Amino acid sequence: MRYMYAICILFLVSCKPQFTAQEIVDKSIENSNLSALKNATISFNFRKKFYQANRNNGLFEFIKEEKKDSLTIKDILSNDSFKRYVNDSLVELSEKKQKGYGNSVNSVHYFSILPLGLNDKAVFKKILEETTIKGKDYYKIEVTFSEEGGGTDFDDVFIYWFSKDNFQLDYLAYKYHTNGGGIRFRDVKKETLVDGIRIVDYNNYKPLNKDIDFYNIDKLYDEGKLKKVSEIILENVQIKLNK
Repeated sequence: MRYMYAICILFLVSCKPQFTAQEIVDKSIENSNLSALKNATISFNFRKKFYQANRNNGLFEFIKEEKKDSLTIKDILSNDSFKRYVNDSLVELSEKKQKGYGNSVNSVHYFSILPLGLNDKAVFKKILEETTIKGKDYYKIEVTFSEEGGGTDFDDVFIYWFSKDNFQLDYLAYKYHTNGGGIRFRDVKKETLVDGIRIVDYNNYKPLNKDIDFYNIDKLYDEGKLKKVSEIILENVQIKLNK
């Protein structure tokens, strides 16, 4: 009886995750030196548009600027407002358009420094069963959002895969509901160290069939059953740390 009890205890201990979801995210942020961006300015070009994020210990100003013919359109999203300027003139927008444009700006900045944003207050993290992709072992974490503070797309669901050997974020997937909804999966195309901070470009995929089990999309990727639809490439990345 004692022998069986000891075996059960050993089994339970061996099945218990070595790290919590929070610990995995924290280690990934630390190993990528992303915490420095909490108090810094980062700028880059993405799809012929200029982006800049100014962060100062919780305060932020996210900028997107593009040129269309003779027009310069500049969007600025901050903690408490969204503003659009056309050739330096402030444009009046409906609340719906403010949310739509603001979400577009926020999305690019959010993805550009992952996994740093996974420690926001509106984020819920849940560890899933560990998995293997291309022969490499990964921690698998689900991320959902609270309605309060979670933005207009709070009902989106994300999955992140962190390497078990160095905690780096190598894959991510998300299920979204805007514009008819869909599923996307990303793998790392290229990683670059900018002032010691890990910045990543991605290949972007979608499933051949929308009616799949989202939580098994890594298996479809491993089996070559996803279609590449785009690339997420950040150019001319510059970082200035605040003193």
